Amino acid sequence: MKERDAAARDLIRTRLAQSREELRTLLDPPPRPLISREGSARGLGGFPRSRTMQMLMSGRGLGTVGALAGGLLIARPALALRLLRLVPASAVAKMLMAKAVSALKSKPPNGG
Repeated sequence: MKERDAAARDLIRTRLAQSREELRTLLDPPPRPLISREGSARGLGGFPRSRTMQMLMSGRGLGTVGALAGGLLIARPALALRLLRLVPASAVAKMLMAKAVSALKSKPPNGG
């Protein structure tokens, strides 16, 4: 009886190990190349480093942030302006300029 219980436990442990490994492969993202599609290096000093900031800086993320900022500006303008003072303007300006330049570079030429 004990041998059968031990065999059942071993089988359960191997199944658990397999399922854990499957979960790790699903939840851990694959390693990214050092050069992104914009051409900037995303190494140790690249911006943004966190997944949350990368999501927010994507097209959909920026749209969401813009909608939230617009709603906050309409609902509570004093709070929105106070929060706007905390944002580093030079960093935002550099980011917007880089996005504009990359958008102009990726635009196909008008050929007719």
